[in-house]
Amino acid sequence: MMTVPRRILPAIVASQFAATSVWFAGNAVLPDLIAQHGLPDGSLGAITIAVQAGFIAGTLVFAVLGIADRFSPAKVFLAASLLAALFNAAACLAGDALWPLLGLRFAVGFCLAGVYPVGMRIAAGWYDRDLGKALGYLVGALVLGTALPHLVRGLGTSMPWQGVMLTVSAIAALGGVLMILAVPDGPHLKSGSSFDPTALAAVFRSPEFRASSFGYFGHMWELYAFWALLPVYVTAYASARLMPIEPSAISLLAFWVIGAGAIGCGLGGIVSLRLGSAPVAGAQLAMSGLCCLLSPLALLLPLPAFFIYLTIWGIAVVGDSPQFSALNSRYAPRDRVGSALTIVNCIGFAITIVAIQCLSGALAALPVQFVFLLLLPGPIVGLLALRPLLRAP
Repeated sequence: MMTVPRRILPAIVASQFAATSVWFAGNAVLPDLIAQHGLPDGSLGAITIAVQAGFIAGTLVFAVLGIADRFSPAKVFLAASLLAALFNAAACLAGDALWPLLGLRFAVGFCLAGVYPVGMRIAAGWYDRDLGKALGYLVGALVLGTALPHLVRGLGTSMPWQGVMLTVSAIAALGGVLMILAVPDGPHLKSGSSFDPTALAAVFRSPEFRASSFGYFGHMWELYAFWALLPVYVTAYASARLMPIEPSAISLLAFWVIGAGAIGCGLGGIVSLRLGSAPVAGAQLAMSGLCCLLSPLALLLPLPAFFIYLTIWGIAVVGDSPQFSALNSRYAPRDRVGSALTIVNCIGFAITIVAIQCLSGALAALPVQFVFLLLLPGPIVGLLALRPLLRAP
């Protein structure tokens, strides 16, 4: 059995972390954009949705054209990282209108389809039996990369928002360069089959694949809406407690809470080697659902307890993600694995758009402390769907 060089996994993880840092860059600097350009209400949801929509479109295009099969995945990762960095930096030239910014965020999301899934494909080329553990580290890197713009914004209190965007773009470009220099194509890399849209039926025909897919859908309803609206929730807590809070402090707390998800991903990957992916995914989904349920009461907690509560939620809300990826890969129809996973991935991210839009709209109609209860159906539906796999030996 071939020994994987020690540098491979750290290099893939570092590249994934750096390249995905552009994902929430627009969210991190949004208060500055509103102050400078007077963007309308609802801009937070619109900017997040634009990235998600771009990712969905990019995933479908990459799958239909078989780009990661026709070219070296590491080269695809490099090109996508450089383009994502370019489009992210171009936001500095977007002007006062919202639509150019939305177009650029869509383009960033489109390019990320060549980063996140392709990074997993690169890992699968090197790891076979330990793929679940490797995916735990990779999704953890995605989580930290997603949180990074909040850290840059929080630490760079004197840095203009353009400096934040350019810094994040430079980091993303370096991620692509690291991947091409340090990670050649692995020995387990296999060519995928051509994209087959009729694989949608496989989600509903196979009981195991249906269980893992709908569990993943419930998880996705909660995940990105929580990440996107986390600063709003923190601001609501400060207002309820009559606490003055600086924007930089909100950014740092958002970085911590989102970044804490890397702990859940890494530990979940390790525990799954002993207990299996379904129990780990179910436990973390149940914990995040409990956090949803407690969200109105959490605003009454003292600051240390509120910090611990948010940290637990941050760990649980994404810690199940790599385990759902492992389950979907295991139970996907063998003759149409790539197509089935692409379709499930696209459905999952489409669900995030609906969830973000629902919560953004609810902010105008409901007190903030009750808005996050709208996330609760996700964990409930996910756990109900996952039951057959939890009962399996």
